[in-house]
Amino acid sequence: MNLLITGATGFVGSNLSRFFVSKDHSVTIVVREKSSFLNIEDIKDQINVVVYDGTIDSLQKGMVKYNIDTVLHLASLFIAEHTEEQVDALLQSNIVMGTHLLEAMRICGVKRLINTGTSWQYYHQDSYSPVSLYAATKQAFHDLVAYYVKAEGFSVIDLILYDNYGENDRRPKLINLLHQFSDEKKVLDMSEGDQRLFFVHIMDVCCAYEKAIMLIDGREGDYQEYVVRGEQSYSLKELIAIFEKVTSKKVLINWGKRPYRRREVMKPYDGGEVLPNWKPNISLEEGLRLF
Repeated sequence: MNLLITGATGFVGSNLSRFFVSKDHSVTIVVREKSSFLNIEDIKDQINVVVYDGTIDSLQKGMVKYNIDTVLHLASLFIAEHTEEQVDALLQSNIVMGTHLLEAMRICGVKRLINTGTSWQYYHQDSYSPVSLYAATKQAFHDLVAYYVKAEGFSVIDLILYDNYGENDRRPKLINLLHQFSDEKKVLDMSEGDQRLFFVHIMDVCCAYEKAIMLIDGREGDYQEYVVRGEQSYSLKELIAIFEKVTSKKVLINWGKRPYRRREVMKPYDGGEVLPNWKPNISLEEGLRLF
């Protein structure tokens, strides 16, 4: 296949690019002019690069040049609690760029799309109740995708992702912080720690995208949404207990020092249909041992 991957310089996108390169697919990534290639230095010579300059034309030319047949859209800006100054960036990254991508696909006749959603679109288990403005922009883009499905015959699978992790993760995510603070013997200020999370190892996430591509083959004018999550959720307190047991490290926690967010997700969305023919193969304990 000739794949176009957006968000390929981020954690999930870089691992996905590496995964499909290893499967001998032609991988083309979309970057901005000042994007860092730190996460994909090892595969730079094995991928094609399209520079998105803020125009539909730049994406269209890249799709034609590299004969793209399937798009994996992961690019987004995540902000848990936005400020006034961040609104334009959220709209530009999560709606405008994605719509440019959809329109370029329409012009080029590329109709197969694996889109990336977030469990944060389902606050309090509701079918539509975004946790944050970030989640609202993801839902708004979902509605834009629906137009291209109905009007242009796009075939789309929307994968709803949960907390993911892996040993090459440079993000300031919780599991990375646990390693850092335990190694440095520093105290980590936390909330009460009763909120629950689903954790999915990055290799299982990559396999989910592969399954989705196989599932979308041959479908036209169709939209399907599937969740990509483990069978069990863990509270933060349970996660840290497992972390300490698996790694033999001690984490100094100041429980209750930080308040919960205004719209804290205490129980993650457990509805939706899990992606067919997929299940996580790496348990949380096994994943933590890989670090």
